[in-house]
Amino acid sequence: MSNLVRFKFYETALEANRDKQILAENGINSFIANEQLIQSDWLLSQAVGGIQLQVFEDDVEKAKEVLQDYNENEKFSLEVEHTITDPEFDFVCPKCGSNHIYRDDSATSFFGISFLTSHKFKCYYCGNEFSHE
Repeated sequence: MSNLVRFKFYETALEANRDKQILAENGINSFIANEQLIQSDWLLSQAVGGIQLQVFEDDVEKAKEVLQDYNENEKFSLEVEHTITDPEFDFVCPKCGSNHIYRDDSATSFFGISFLTSHKFKCYYCGNEFSHE
């Protein structure tokens, strides 16, 4: 039997548990170390090396492949509609044609006074950032 090795580090238990579940669904045993310690006192995170996902040495390569495949396919895992009924804006993303967009109002502050600097929009579907005139 092989030894457990530190496979990946996390800042939050949610991310660690998500990856643990993905590995379990693919037949890979994994364990989370330091989860309860860091949840009880997050200042200890740096001292103990964060929340650690551990796998057996024999499973390291397979675990890397499984998580890489998941991350590459994550944005396509659910079927996404390009349009919504009654959208907030009456125009579409110039890149993909989706109306799943939101305004990204960035503000700049000088001496405590905020100035609105842009009226850019961002598409939820493809991530494209664009201006609308």
